[in-house]
Amino acid sequence: MSELKNDRFLRALLREPVDTTPIWIMRQAGRYLPEYRATRAKAGSFMDLCENPELACEVTLQPLERFDLDAAILFSDILTIPDAMGLGLYFAEGEGPRFKQTISSQSDIEKLGVPDPEQELAYVMDAVRTIRRELHGRVPLIGFSGSPWTLATYMVEGGSSKDFGKVKGMLYDAPQALHLLLEKLADSVTSYLNAQINAGAQAVMIFDTWGGALSPQAYREFSLAYMQRIVEGLQREADGRKIPVTLFTKGGGQWLDVMAETGCDALGVDWTTNLDDARERVADKVALQGNMDPCVLYASPEVVRKEAKKVIDAYGEGPGHVFNLGHGIHQHIDPDRVKVLVDAVHEFGKK
Repeated sequence: MSELKNDRFLRALLREPVDTTPIWIMRQAGRYLPEYRATRAKAGSFMDLCENPELACEVTLQPLERFDLDAAILFSDILTIPDAMGLGLYFAEGEGPRFKQTISSQSDIEKLGVPDPEQELAYVMDAVRTIRRELHGRVPLIGFSGSPWTLATYMVEGGSSKDFGKVKGMLYDAPQALHLLLEKLADSVTSYLNAQINAGAQAVMIFDTWGGALSPQAYREFSLAYMQRIVEGLQREADGRKIPVTLFTKGGGQWLDVMAETGCDALGVDWTTNLDDARERVADKVALQGNMDPCVLYASPEVVRKEAKKVIDAYGEGPGHVFNLGHGIHQHIDPDRVKVLVDAVHEFGKK
């Protein structure tokens, strides 16, 4: 594998000194870029794009051609595992992800197998290998998965949900069934992320998009415990370098201190928590990633620069900050604003 030319993202995640604050953006390869929309149209559908390693590589690299980003993130979806379990993932226009089959009972859960990442999810591993090769060591490649709790919500609800009535009904009424599902998902995510690391991912991230919908007690039992189990099962070194692991619970600011105890290297922080507060909560045990409100990018370039500086100032001195948005970039953002942001972070983040 080629030598890494820019490793400030990996160094920041491990709380090592960097020359300036690194930045990447959640959903940086996505619908706000006209070149992404063109490639997606060529692919035919979102899943066709995910399942074509060459095109997945093409869209992964597109934002790096435009912006001076410090990491690439595998182009894929958080729901590849439930799809590989046979639930039939599809994307309805304007509705987001849906499943043809849902999980509603213990017997449904007992029938599920743990997918072999090099068989049922081979297209993801092929994409990782292709992207890693085509990056030529420019920046590190991030692999990722959804968290067990987040995957379970989609599998039980059949898609996204406003109140999570079905999955929370299972949580309270049939907790043993939900725990069985979460165990299978934790095993699946562990082997999936380890396969991504073996294929060339240099950092991994677990997206717990819906952890913030849980009560504090339920969060620890049904989300955090399974993320910790994954962290403990991950391969933490490859090519002689440590593989940093980042956990991100959207809406999970109140739990940052217990998240920092899982053995992860970094925590994602959304825009509802100040970085100075977050840093105090985790006592410099882990690096922090975040956390500008994506809607700032609708504002003028001057405001984008000012808000970027606020985030950097809020983190303060010392290592361990990766700049990011507090969640994924919106599809109607002007790409020029992203360039303003990336350049501002590198300017204001100089050490």
